[in-house]
Amino acid sequence: MRSMVEGFLLDTSTRLIQKKSPPNGKTMKNIALKLMYVGTAYHGWQIQKNAVTVQEVLENALAKVLKHPVRCVGAGRTDAGVHAQVYVANFKADCNIPLDRLPLAVNARLPADIVVEAAREVSPEFNAIGSCRKKEYTYRVYNSRIRNAFYVDRAYFYPKHLDENIMRRAAERFVGTHDFRAVRDVGTPTRSTVRTCHYFTVQRSGDLIELKVCADGFLYNQVRVMAGTVLYAAEGKFAPEDIDGILERGNRTEAGPTVPPGGLYMTKLWYREPVGLDTDGED
Repeated sequence: MRSMVEGFLLDTSTRLIQKKSPPNGKTMKNIALKLMYVGTAYHGWQIQKNAVTVQEVLENALAKVLKHPVRCVGAGRTDAGVHAQVYVANFKADCNIPLDRLPLAVNARLPADIVVEAAREVSPEFNAIGSCRKKEYTYRVYNSRIRNAFYVDRAYFYPKHLDENIMRRAAERFVGTHDFRAVRDVGTPTRSTVRTCHYFTVQRSGDLIELKVCADGFLYNQVRVMAGTVLYAAEGKFAPEDIDGILERGNRTEAGPTVPPGGLYMTKLWYREPVGLDTDGED
């Protein structure tokens, strides 16, 4: 039996081949979308040749509504299984549909785990990733001896009791401008591994622990490795203060593991210009 996502793609892919780009001379609007998605069924945001991704599914839905292909730029390349409570994508299109109605039209053509919340016209220069000056990710840990079925692929089940006070001390060691090469996995090449971490907080509510980290940018799997390193400190495998040396030496094998993707969410975005999308990070 075909999955809902596979069925959607098969339904749209053959039609997209025959679509033509907007005629030359027409004014193209730069449109920003605020969306949310559950990433469990997808191999991340970015289009891939042999895997279903959020970008591909969204672009196919937009193409059906607008009657021409579009290419979206996303706020970040979330990995397979990672979620987004807040996400921004922009695209240029010949769009005559009122933007307050565009989300309804697109959502009617999207699977239930991807939702467009709002659409706004933005300046021609706006770019969902290039105009973003900092981001917040939240990593959720379900810390209980008994797993919770409702947190499967939504939080990392961790049965050993964690001391959130030790976790806070460990998280604080990451705040500031550092070379973060010790807490990244091998992935897309980057010019520099230096980033500025604005905050890294730990908060417990019952059995659920939330780790929130904000930075001007992130390396491949950086948040998941930072979370794994904080968990290692809580287990007593090293002291929170040892993280300073781990960062200085830049040795990936000294840091904690890359924790599973299901607990990770993009939760806030800050932009250099107002986009009017209430991304919870506008200041």
